[in-house]
Amino acid sequence: MPTPGKSPVIPTMRYRDAPAAIDWLCRVLGFARHLVVPGEDGGIAHAQLVLGDGMIMLGSARDDEYGRLMAVPGTAGANTQSACLVVDDPEAVHARALAAGAEIVAPLENPEYGGSFFACRDPEGHVWNVGSYDPWAEPEA
Repeated sequence: MPTPGKSPVIPTMRYRDAPAAIDWLCRVLGFARHLVVPGEDGGIAHAQLVLGDGMIMLGSARDDEYGRLMAVPGTAGANTQSACLVVDDPEAVHARALAAGAEIVAPLENPEYGGSFFACRDPEGHVWNVGSYDPWAEPEA
């Protein structure tokens, strides 16, 4: 069983330049380094980044048995998944994303189901959905 209060679902992804991706994800989206294991040739063998009670794992793209199961954006024709981040201040994250030159793929808006929301691509093309709507919260009656 996972640690109580921590998400048992942990997205994983690969990056061509994982050290730069880690810096961007921490600076722009607000992740913090939990564990970073350097790999060969300046890459990352394995990294764990946390945001609140959630975590993502990532590493450098490589041509090995597991690496052939994971495509990086641009090689599969389209992204096959995206991550959703629940944050207190999506407007501040949006401002940091714009300042970092992120491609905004869904504009900052207030959808009818609640909260504020936008979506962007990181420098390597992974799509990140960022908003204040908390799907874990009790639904309104």
